Amino acid sequence: MKPLLAIILAAMLTNNFVLSKFLGICPFLGVSKKVNTATGMSVAVIFVMVLATIVCYPINLLLVSKDMEYLQTIVFILVIAALVQLVEIVLKKYILSLYSALGIYLPLITTNCAVLGVVLLNISDGYNFVQSVVNSFGAGVGFMIAMLMFAGVRERLEAADIPETLKGLPITLISASLTAVSFLGFTGVVEGIFG
Repeated sequence: MKPLLAIILAAMLTNNFVLSKFLGICPFLGVSKKVNTATGMSVAVIFVMVLATIVCYPINLLLVSKDMEYLQTIVFILVIAALVQLVEIVLKKYILSLYSALGIYLPLITTNCAVLGVVLLNISDGYNFVQSVVNSFGAGVGFMIAMLMFAGVRERLEAADIPETLKGLPITLISASLTAVSFLGFTGVVEGIFG
């Protein structure tokens, strides 16, 4: 059995869903212009990831017991969509400024492949319930780390003197790739501790 600390560190750093698996790129590029909106989106994604894992794990056991594993993806998407609706209602009622700042990207959590990816990878990696929840939380925190780092870089780029040919999407993609490369250094650290 893998230690929980190894699972959470790997999910946050070496197996970061955005920077190593390239899942969740849409909100990563779309909501990372400001640190405060990146933080709000990240917290919402963490909440949905963990809650989706908690709800989908017993559903998966039921599907497996009935030989209906082929329905996993459809059922999990429906569960995630319902959870995102719940988050949207809560934000609209209690944190209207964050709801407005996230705009169209909040409902897009439903189709955020990182949320569905973490639920499916928990199953394929053979994690038990506790390991699945820890992995989901670690993946969400890793998403937040990537979003905040990238949002900080993008805020600094606004004040930078960038050549005209690199302005806009080109410099954004270059910055995203450099942010992803920065996480490669964690591979040896986590493997050295738990390898």
